[in-house]
Amino acid sequence: MSQETERIGQLRDELNRHNHAYYVNNAPTVSDREYDLLMKELEALEAAHPEMDDPLSPTRRVGSDLTKGFTQVTHRRPMLSLGNTYSVGEVDEWLTRCNDMLGNSGGIASVPIVGELKFDGTSISLTYRNGRLVRAVTRGDGEKGDDVTENVKTIRSIPLVLATGDWPEEFEIRGEIVLPWKAFDRLNEERAFNEEPLFANPRNAAAGTLKTLNPAVVAGRGLDAYFYYILANSMPADNHYDNMLRARSWGFKVSEAMMLLDSEEDVNSFIDRWDKERRTLPVATDGLVFKVNSLHSQLNLGYTSKSPRWAIAYKFPAERALTKLRFVSFEVGRTGVVTPVANLEPVLLSGTIVKRASLHNEDIVRSLDIHDNDMLYVEKGGEIIPKITGVDTDAREAGSGPVKFVTHCPDCGTELVRVAGEAAWMCPNKYGCRPQIIGRLEHFVGRHMMDIDGVGEENCVQLFDAGLVRTIADFYNLRPGQLERLSGMGPRTAQRIVDGVEASKNVPFERVLFALSIPYVGETVSRRVARQVKSLDRLREMSREQLVAIDDVGPRIADSIIEYFSSEHNCEIIDRLRQAGVRMEIEEAPQTGTSDILAGKTIVISGVFALHSREEYKAMIELNGGKNAGSISKKTSFVLAGENMGPSKLEKARSLGVPLVNEDEFLSMLG
Repeated sequence: MSQETERIGQLRDELNRHNHAYYVNNAPTVSDREYDLLMKELEALEAAHPEMDDPLSPTRRVGSDLTKGFTQVTHRRPMLSLGNTYSVGEVDEWLTRCNDMLGNSGGIASVPIVGELKFDGTSISLTYRNGRLVRAVTRGDGEKGDDVTENVKTIRSIPLVLATGDWPEEFEIRGEIVLPWKAFDRLNEERAFNEEPLFANPRNAAAGTLKTLNPAVVAGRGLDAYFYYILANSMPADNHYDNMLRARSWGFKVSEAMMLLDSEEDVNSFIDRWDKERRTLPVATDGLVFKVNSLHSQLNLGYTSKSPRWAIAYKFPAERALTKLRFVSFEVGRTGVVTPVANLEPVLLSGTIVKRASLHNEDIVRSLDIHDNDMLYVEKGGEIIPKITGVDTDAREAGSGPVKFVTHCPDCGTELVRVAGEAAWMCPNKYGCRPQIIGRLEHFVGRHMMDIDGVGEENCVQLFDAGLVRTIADFYNLRPGQLERLSGMGPRTAQRIVDGVEASKNVPFERVLFALSIPYVGETVSRRVARQVKSLDRLREMSREQLVAIDDVGPRIADSIIEYFSSEHNCEIIDRLRQAGVRMEIEEAPQTGTSDILAGKTIVISGVFALHSREEYKAMIELNGGKNAGSISKKTSFVLAGENMGPSKLEKARSLGVPLVNEDEFLSMLG
């Protein structure tokens, strides 16, 4: 073996140790710079020695940029769900029942229990052979799941090669893939900026990320994993607790909260403790799990048709906190709508510090009867967006008055107008109100719009305040020399922005239309209008009646389009965009897969998909004559249902008798 190939092995071992120290133990042993230098050295050596290729090398953690659709794999041992309870009393009854079934007359002390946190993520089963990861499979329907091995390899807290230990030659370990709160907040901030739908909670985000067909995207999301059960023909120990301690020594992330409990009092104390302390955890939890420790006792207790008798899950109630209202601010969005926001005394809720919560509109403020300095109830219930659910009127200060909605724009001072038929108030000063202008700039550069590389929310504010960009057309006049004079803007960043602006000239017309910020013309409507109208010139000429005849365009949208083009300011911007080379008409290209198979059908998409993205399915529906809808009603023809379909949508579909169609059935339908 040459020195270089020997060095490859040394670097892989060293980087694996550093990964474990950083991602599992939260105790890094080297600086980021030192780690990066080691990684670059390994990358260079592997490139020089392709014969040393190893799919489990630390260099593979970033993920490739392409993978095929997921293969379904049958679980060697079914992945059953646990019986749930929200009652401490029912947990105690379960303990007594286990004791009775095992013939123990000496009380609960004779049946040791292991208490664990119930992480709120997506279940995973990993198989290791000779200390190396060979397969990762989702829970699926419990009998079979999707092979997501390539995606799981990118999760840095999961060992690809185990540390030396007494692990079985082949074993399966089960756990939960989670998205930590910090990574979740960062992801939703990015999605909000790009005007993509926010993930409701870390569980949905983790499930959606794990089923992404691009491992490089998975690698960038920051997923984590905790493990809680081992299965093998030959186990290291005869009890669950010691087996999990062994797993921890092999390199797996096993929660420090795991505890051996010897009595009913211990179990109840465990519940009381974590009902409070879970709020400080870096990841989402929705309850606790209790398991009989002895594997022999687990075998004797057996299973029902759905779940093991030797384990039970205790679910926490939705989190609710009481905190003081400091003041209500009024914020102006890009469309001019003024939103009241409750600014609160900071309170810890579902793992994050909540300081603000939207009050949506004046009607909600009045219905809640919120007064100055009131004590407000805030809930999350696992959802990301905090919600004000009530007021503690008993704690109301004497003499405090009701919160009053502003009558003038808090930014430009223009008198507000009420939106006809709605609860919203808006500032009519569209072209002179700073937050509206900046909001339109931010929208224009977003990923689903013009996707201008290098320009984010802060850049838009900086460019506006410097007087370089006051309308969306001004982006096309930017030059590197102008940008380099701005604070924190070096030559490379300046050139990246200019190149991003130039590349945006190739964005398809339907996205250009969406980027214009015409009120009520969202992404779906823009796509529908662009495909029927073909060009912006044609759209400018259309009458109200012609516009309403387009699918998804009602009177309100038609009036908004006409009003937009009646503005000389907007028409001037469009002319400047045209002169800059931005596409103003749809590219006529032969479209494959077009038909009228779905003509007359209204389809709702829900869940997480393996073979195509939601956007791809939306496009398929439209190309084959169907219509996309966001909510289920009597008019819904069927639901294209993926994994983890929302329970409310599932219940509504069942109550209305709306059929559910899975991916394979849908694609077969299209031939």
